[in-house]
Amino acid sequence: MISVVLALLTSASNATASVLQRRAASQARCTPPFGLSLIADLVRRRVWLAGIAMVVVASLLQAAALATGPIALVQPIFIVELPLTLLLSSWVWHRRLATRTWGAVALVTVSLGTGLAAAQPSGGTDRAATSTWILTLIATGCFEAALILSALRVSGEPRAALLGLAAACGYSLTAALMKEAVSALDQGAAAFFATWQLYGVAIAGVGSLFLLQNALQAGTLAASQPMLTVGDALISITYGVMLFGEQLRLGWFLLPEIVALALIVLGYIEIARSPVATAHDEGVAPSPPVTVAAACPAGRLGGSAPAAQPGRYARDAPP
Repeated sequence: MISVVLALLTSASNATASVLQRRAASQARCTPPFGLSLIADLVRRRVWLAGIAMVVVASLLQAAALATGPIALVQPIFIVELPLTLLLSSWVWHRRLATRTWGAVALVTVSLGTGLAAAQPSGGTDRAATSTWILTLIATGCFEAALILSALRVSGEPRAALLGLAAACGYSLTAALMKEAVSALDQGAAAFFATWQLYGVAIAGVGSLFLLQNALQAGTLAASQPMLTVGDALISITYGVMLFGEQLRLGWFLLPEIVALALIVLGYIEIARSPVATAHDEGVAPSPPVTVAAACPAGRLGGSAPAAQPGRYARDAPP
């Protein structure tokens, strides 16, 4: 129960960070794909720094959740992050959610609870063999490389989705590394700082954040966020089972688990269609999404929306 509460608090913190970071990313100057100038522009924006502060809070809560529960339980709870992001956006910018959107939020929440109750993640250890880690890092690196190379060949929503999935993989790896690093605290602070996983957390976390910023710039939140949250859940479950030997209930329990996953995807699709999710202007009624391809000059795809006009911001998703 403690790990579930901490995971929910982590989701709320991440949702707040998404709103703040999306606002900053949409106002940033157009930059080449994966250009470091994007980060240089963002660090000068207070709203982005506030988002990063919420990321730090979320990381601390996540570490506590992973220290008290299996990764296959903690990470899937982050699926509620998109509904929370949507609710927060509607509250901040005073936009009503349609009845169907409320229904989709309820569907995702109930389906997540049902799926976790059916799977009942349990067991496992806090540490994995070095050989297992080596194979995991190689497989993860190959998967990430394939996603990034594919993203570079497309633009707009497909790029946002692919980079969102790449960020999800990075965050899942970060969680796995964090779980083992935190377990070393039982042996004292010296042992904690001596673990290579701790420094792996820093590298994977920064890399994932960089991929996420590019995903947020490439297309709408509705394109990147579902891939980020659902991908994070599924990949984290894989890490939990393969790395730490965590167990899921299978057999006939697979049926409600698959049904729950399908309903979560359907709920996410409905949420993505919400006018609040596709709005691109904070000050006026929601309108069709604006892609980066339309917003940035030719030859400079991968950047953000154009500079803000007085009193309004060009957006392709809620902040």
